Amino acid sequence: MSKTLHAIFEAIANVQTEAELKSALMNTIGEHFGVQHWGIDFLDNQLNIDISTPEIPAVCLEANPIGNYVIERHAPTHEELILSPEDWKNFCTRHEHIMTGPIVCDGKLVGTLNFARDPGSSSFDSNDLADLSAVCIHLSAKIASLRAKSKTITSITNSPLTARELEIAELVSQGLTNSEIASKLWITQNTVKQALKRMFKKLDVSNRAEMVAKLQDHW
Repeated sequence: MSKTLHAIFEAIANVQTEAELKSALMNTIGEHFGVQHWGIDFLDNQLNIDISTPEIPAVCLEANPIGNYVIERHAPTHEELILSPEDWKNFCTRHEHIMTGPIVCDGKLVGTLNFARDPGSSSFDSNDLADLSAVCIHLSAKIASLRAKSKTITSITNSPLTARELEIAELVSQGLTNSEIASKLWITQNTVKQALKRMFKKLDVSNRAEMVAKLQDHW
C-alpha cells in the first residue's frame, strides 16, 4: 500500500466531524489519484461543504450510465468500463476521464467520491479503481460513525443547547481547548468562549467539567 493511500485512510479515521473532511483530504487525495479535479457530492445534503478543485460539472456525474452504475450497484467505476470514447464525449466534453465511487450509510447511497482528469491525461486503470473502492469503504464507515454519534447527541431530552453548542460540548468532552475547538469548527476562539458562557448559563453549571458531567449520561 502506498504512503499516500495510507495517509488518506489515516486522515479519514482522525476526523471528528464531517466538516473536517475537506481539510483532512485536500493535501493527499488529489496527489494519490493524479487528478486535476475531485469532489465529494453528498446526495442527502447532510454535509454542506464543497470539496472540489475545481468543481466537476454535474452533467459529467449525473444522468449518465456511470452515475446509474454507481447508484444501482453501489460500486465504483470509470467511463472506459461503461462507454466508448465517442459516447463519453456526448455526456462530458470538459473532462476526458471520470471515476466515481459510492459513499454508503445504513444501506443507502448517501454520496459519491468523484475524480476527473483533463484531456491528454492517462485513463484510470484497475489499480485506481481498487484504491477508490478502499477509500470509499473508509469514508462510508466514518460517515456512518459520525452520523450515529450526531443522532445520539441531538437526541438529548429537553436539551436547551443548539446543534452548534452540542457540537462544541462534544469537543469539550474530548478534552480540546478553546483554540483547538475553534480550529476544528472554523470559528474564532472568542466565538467558542462566548458560546461556552451561554451553555454554562443554560445548563446551570459553572465550568467545563460540570457541563460534561451533566451531559455525559446522554452520550
